[in-house]
This record gives sequence, C-alpha cells and structure tokens, in this order.
Amino acid sequence: MTVHAYICDYVRTPIGRYGGALATIRADDLGAVPLRALMQRNQCVDWEAVDDVVFGSANQAGEDNRNVARMALLLAGFPTAVPGSTINRLCGSGMDAVITAARAIRAQEAELVIAGGVENMSRAPFVMPKSEHAFSRQAEIYDTTIGWRFVNPLMEQRYGVDSMPETGENVAQDYHISREDQDVFAFNSQRKAALAQTNGRLAREIVPVTVPQPRAGSITVDRDEHPRATTLEALGALKAPFRAGGSVTAGNASGVNDGAAALIIASERAANKYGLTPVARVVAGATAGVQPRIMGIGPAPAAQKLMGSLKLTMDQFDVIELNEAFASQSLAVLRQLGVSDCDARVNPNGGAIALGHPLGMSGARITGTAALQLAETGGRYALSAMCVGVGQGIALVIERV
Repeated sequence: MTVHAYICDYVRTPIGRYGGALATIRADDLGAVPLRALMQRNQCVDWEAVDDVVFGSANQAGEDNRNVARMALLLAGFPTAVPGSTINRLCGSGMDAVITAARAIRAQEAELVIAGGVENMSRAPFVMPKSEHAFSRQAEIYDTTIGWRFVNPLMEQRYGVDSMPETGENVAQDYHISREDQDVFAFNSQRKAALAQTNGRLAREIVPVTVPQPRAGSITVDRDEHPRATTLEALGALKAPFRAGGSVTAGNASGVNDGAAALIIASERAANKYGLTPVARVVAGATAGVQPRIMGIGPAPAAQKLMGSLKLTMDQFDVIELNEAFASQSLAVLRQLGVSDCDARVNPNGGAIALGHPLGMSGARITGTAALQLAETGGRYALSAMCVGVGQGIALVIERV
C-alpha cells in the first residue's frame, strides 16, 4: 500500500529586516511562534501523537544552538514526549526539513510530523576559535551572520571561498546575465510583493508576533518588513560594491533577515484521525551539487534531476517558487530550465529579493506559499527550488489535492 505525505497547514511569522522589528526575539522563541499557532489552529490534533518536529536552521552558533527544533517545540508548549531534530543544509535547510518529514511518512516510520525552519540573522553572534598555542597573544573573531568562517585552507585552495555576493557575480559573468535584466527582475519581485501585501494574500500565511518593548508594553508585528517601494531608475543607480564593473547590488539581492515557518505534514490516516484537511501532496524532493563558486545555479540541476525521476516537464507546473538569493542566479536558473524571465508562474507574490531570506526559514516558506497558491488558483503541480551555499541545489514538487 502506497502511503502519501500531505501538507495540511502552514503558517509563518512576518519576515523582519536585519536589526528590525524581530531583532530582539531569540531564535528559539521565534521558532516557537508558528508552532504555537499550529496548535491553536488545529485543536483536534492530539499533540502527543506528533512523531517528530524537524526544523531547518543554518547558523546554530548562538541562541539557535543545542537543537533549536527541540527548544522551540518545548517553548511552544508541545508535550515533552515530542522529539525534535534540526537540519542544516544552509539556505536549503527548511526545504530539507519538509522533504525529511515526507520521507519518514512515506516510509511508514511516522504519521504526523511538523516541518519548518527558523533564522534570526540579526542575533547571529561573533565567535572566536581557541588558541592554537598556550599563552597565545593572538585572537580571531568571525561574524556568523552569513558566509565562511573557520576556513579550511585546503577548501580555499581547491574551491575558493567566494562570498555569497561574489558567487552571484560569478553566475552573472558565466551565464551572461546583464545588470539591466537583474534590476528588472528585482523590480518585479518588489512589485508583486507590494500587491500581495495590499490584497491580503501574504497576510493569509502570517501569524503576528508580539514583541516586548524595553520600557513597557509591546508591539505587534503582522507584516513583512523587508519590501521597499522602488523604481527601475532607483535600482539602476545603486552601486555594485562586490566587484569592479560588477552587477550585484543591495537592490537585486535578497536580504539578511529574521523569521520562522512551520507546516503540518501528515499521512492520510493521521489527517482523517485528527480532522486535518490536506492541501497538497509532497511528491518528491531532490538535491544536486555544483561548483561552490557558482552555487546559485544549483536549483537548475536539482530541478532537472527531480523532473527526470518524476517524468515531469516545466510546462506542467502551475506555480514555480524559486528562492531569489540574487537576481543573477534566479535568471540563470530560469533560463537553464527554459522559463521566461517574466513568467507569471514564478514567485507570484514576490520572492526573497522583496520579502527577505531568513536562511533556515526560506525553504519552508516557499514550500508553504506554493501549497497555498495551488489551493487558491486550482493548479495541479508546484515546483519549489533554491540554491545552497558551498555549491548545492535543492528542489521539491508538490501536487494539489
């Protein structure tokens, strides 16, 4: 008997800007917010019956250490009998959590799993290595917000340690992506996100976050903080600071952000037992490796690998959620997959350039928003895909039920 895994609910926090409205919320507390919301929204569920909570988190160097999934579920009020596990595939961690949950259900090792992800990049700590020698008078310090630290010299020698923006420049150069095309793509991301905020589409997936204030009282954050009103002229005027003659700017790249998301993944039997309504079936996921210096192209081989195994083609997808790490890599991936730069199926409610990219959260977010988009539009298949630091891609296909 074939057992399928279904997305039955999805919710996320608003996405905060770096140092913004969510900066004072610890990562484990932030991760608890969507978990608590799922409990409140699905009161027929026996939460003791949850087989696992799997969260993605890319940093894990600060308050997200010591298994943030377990910390968050306890802080959310889940029973202590519910276990938790934290996955790190860098930017793809939240999507990997969904894939892992679905695989466990399909393998009949679980029936009810919560998958998601969290990142508070504002609170990423500085870290110091231990001294190599006793009584050393030298010290190093690394910012863990994003990118390389504690670099292995062999890794640098063999593959380089390009920063994330430098990999965006590499993709732009290798795949001939112009600055003008990148800025148009970024402008369209902002335009679509603004419309989705105005018409309430994004609000349907957001649970507000209450943020205590230093002196007294609290504020409620219920809206993504990263989107910015802009023009093509304004985007074109931004400097490209990462390379002489470059094309990657703050305006055509994703942000450094804070946020959390969670989904209920269940078998058909568990959904029936606990009164859950399946929204989409998790069909399959796949990963692929690429050269670290062009990590942004990773979604293309991952998606191609997945489509090959499922015997699907790009024209069969009604929704395409591609994480916009950089406009350069998004355009290169789309062109490799034979998709138009302005295809209406791509990120219909805006992408990470506008909404932001809290690393461990993003994969869960784009999977959940793809499921909601299928439900709202009546489409059949959605493809979610993203690039991953150190040279990987990850992709996931879901089907509306």
